[in-house]
Amino acid sequence: MAYLNDDVYDAALDEVKDNANALYITSQEATTRTEAVTTYALGTKASPGFTGPAAGDVSGRKITVDAISDGSVTGTDTATHWALVDGSRLLATGELTSSQAVTSGNTFTLTAFDIEFPDAT
Repeated sequence: MAYLNDDVYDAALDEVKDNANALYITSQEATTRTEAVTTYALGTKASPGFTGPAAGDVSGRKITVDAISDGSVTGTDTATHWALVDGSRLLATGELTSSQAVTSGNTFTLTAFDIEFPDAT
């Protein structure tokens, strides 16, 4: 059985939490920072908030991306993914709980969601 100390998970989660300076909603999953902030970008929230690291829901460790109520929509399409970036890197990306049709000039909201590492097995 593999084992990783919680500090290992927390270091990775802290890297995201401490360095993410924007959350983007995107029309598909980005694989690079350029895709997140330009190619697929539909909206952004500067300086998203985080809670954690903390114990995961089932096992492991997690951080929670705090709910967003005032994201700025910059494109018109259907948002399906989120991406967290810093000045030079795509730090994390994932699928939205449910897709959202968005229209440029409006605001978007997201409920809080987790980025979680399960315990190693």
